[in-house]
Amino acid sequence: MSLLRCARIAPLRRTIPSSLRLSARRGFALQGRRLAAADIDAHDPHHEESFEEFTARYEKEFESVQDVFELQRNLNNAFAYDLVPSPSVIIAALRAARRVNDYPTAVRVFEGIKAKVENKGQYDEYLRELEGIRSELGVNLKESMFPEGQA
Repeated sequence: MSLLRCARIAPLRRTIPSSLRLSARRGFALQGRRLAAADIDAHDPHHEESFEEFTARYEKEFESVQDVFELQRNLNNAFAYDLVPSPSVIIAALRAARRVNDYPTAVRVFEGIKAKVENKGQYDEYLRELEGIRSELGVNLKESMFPEGQA
């Protein structure tokens, strides 16, 4: 600390009674301990979210979608994680796409699943699981609309 700064701080230290300075330090120390204990919750940026919490959060997000921007933002966020969203999240996303009348995004959801799964068997399982919602909403797969043999 420079001499000039010490000279400016010294008169301030003399005006505050030492008992208040100590209690203020203790207060800050106690506050710090209370904050550390209170930060251990779901809002902590380092909190590891379980798959069930992830699923519940994105189901809720897709249920509240009101426009295409929100739908695509939520899909981008959901697919950014190092996991494949559960079928219930995909169903919520497809229903949201229908609600905002966005058929191309509904088709792209299946392209996202195909890119995220590890192998074709997993993709086929997702297709079997989601067959009902696909037929209900009339969502075709890109593979059926544009076969690879045709250009």
